[in-house]
Amino acid sequence: MEEEIRLQIEQILGYKFQNEELLALAFTHTSAVDSRISSNERLEFLGDSVLALVVCQRLFERFPDYLEGDLTKIKSMLVSREICAQVARKLGLHKYLKIGKGMISNKALSGSLAAGVFETVIGAIYIDGGFESAQSFILKVMGERIEQSDAEHPQGNFKSLLQQYAQENFNSTPSYVLLDEKGPDHNKCFELEVTIASQHYPSAWGTNKKEAEQKAAFNALVELGVLEDDNEEEASQDT
Repeated sequence: MEEEIRLQIEQILGYKFQNEELLALAFTHTSAVDSRISSNERLEFLGDSVLALVVCQRLFERFPDYLEGDLTKIKSMLVSREICAQVARKLGLHKYLKIGKGMISNKALSGSLAAGVFETVIGAIYIDGGFESAQSFILKVMGERIEQSDAEHPQGNFKSLLQQYAQENFNSTPSYVLLDEKGPDHNKCFELEVTIASQHYPSAWGTNKKEAEQKAAFNALVELGVLEDDNEEEASQDT
């Protein structure tokens, strides 16, 4: 890695690497090397776990009165691929990723690959400087998101997250379609589904349309691989 580029990255990260080769590895995609072992895949695996640990610890400290389910919902949102990609794009990390010529589209570079390089950087900082250095970096770039997360309304951002993802990846806006409703007027339940660019996603029931929309948005995010499915049963169950 050229010294000028290394200095630019270190300035963005606010961290100086002792092992410069480790930093170069963090920005090397599998398409740019002959062997996957020479790419940043292993660092991405490690960084994903370190990110989850730091976020979980901060949420554990911030919300002492909330149960595992609430904490897991917020964590799932904060460490999602879309959020990681947003952070990477804001920092401009994806611009430094070394990729094979003509193999990766600009859309992928600003999406899934951006999310990946954010995690590889975390993994590299963890190996180079230890847990406290990685923790400091994560809280610096994600602290505001963590502090603004709402344990009482953990599903509140699913619709906005899906809208941003759909616009960036499909150039389309999600539509919410009412499929069914049951019960008397004073106690109705509603079933809605999300459609994006003519693609239908799993429907969800709610005690009102707003709740059903949030659950349907969550189902779509899981289907798209943006969110983990560890809360899928809870989020999509019939009310």
